[in-house]
Amino acid sequence: MLGIKRLGLLAALVLVGIAPAAAAQAAVQPSQQDTQYLQAVHQVNLFEIAAGDLAQQKAQNADVKRLGEMFKTDHTQLDQTVQSTAQQLGVTLPSEPTADQQRVADELNNLSGAEFDRAWVTAQLAGHVQAIQATQTEISQGSEQSVIQLAQDALPVLQAHYDELVALAQQLGIPVPQASASGTPSPGGTTTPAPGGTTESPAPGGTTEQPAPGGTTETPAPGNS
Repeated sequence: MLGIKRLGLLAALVLVGIAPAAAAQAAVQPSQQDTQYLQAVHQVNLFEIAAGDLAQQKAQNADVKRLGEMFKTDHTQLDQTVQSTAQQLGVTLPSEPTADQQRVADELNNLSGAEFDRAWVTAQLAGHVQAIQATQTEISQGSEQSVIQLAQDALPVLQAHYDELVALAQQLGIPVPQASASGTPSPGGTTTPAPGGTTESPAPGGTTEQPAPGGTTETPAPGNS
């Protein structure tokens, strides 16, 4: 009987030790906003790395080639932090860009010369607008500090990319209108919701509303909503 009592006491002590650990583990589970941001920004990085390679292979404009190289380098570095943070939080990241991002990449791959350059800049403007908005949303609505910090570090990089794209777009005659006060207008004239809000929110970097490469759809500017 004494042995059984000791075993029971030991089991109770083990459970007492496990309970706080399990509670701590449950407490660090990231929110839906944090999870969706990590997944979305990872897909942005995958797209930007591939688009950077494509720019260096197919661009006619020297500045498009330069930005392609810059974007690939910066998004590769950013994604290292994304993957590390996701691993620490137990977030599973997608292994490839979204279907819409892949569609844009395929369309770009079929273009060449000046037509490719204009389409690449147009697609990059749209992608960076959405990436910036998603990042701003994470900073204001995120709950996990490590993900918020990642977004805070990413924002100036994304904004610098966008500024470079705006300058290049002006050189190439691609219009860049300002965003509306209520949000970012899509090509159809409606506002685009920030990722992480609903299941219908588009992932940054490529959506069904993203202007098709080679088109003349105007791209909104971030940061003024």
